[in-house]
Amino acid sequence: MEDTQNGIMANEARVNITWAGSNGDMAQPVATDATDAEIKEWAAEAVRTGSVPGLNADENVDFSDFVVDRFASTEVRPYSLISLRPKSPFG
Repeated sequence: MEDTQNGIMANEARVNITWAGSNGDMAQPVATDATDAEIKEWAAEAVRTGSVPGLNADENVDFSDFVVDRFASTEVRPYSLISLRPKSPFG
């Protein structure tokens, strides 16, 4: 595995979460082959504990109806990105 920028390995992705009208990245990257259910579970735990910069802690977070989008690395963003967002484009 080759190390990419921002400490994210080639088989990992940054997770960006949109919740309650705000947006933030999980501190730790996740495996790119993680399931949608795993992504939602890890993100919910991170939001519950208040460990996502830019998002307020929320004990009642629920990502069950959220969409998981996956984006490959690019020249501009040299790592994979997983976006967890509401079905509606405006959060």
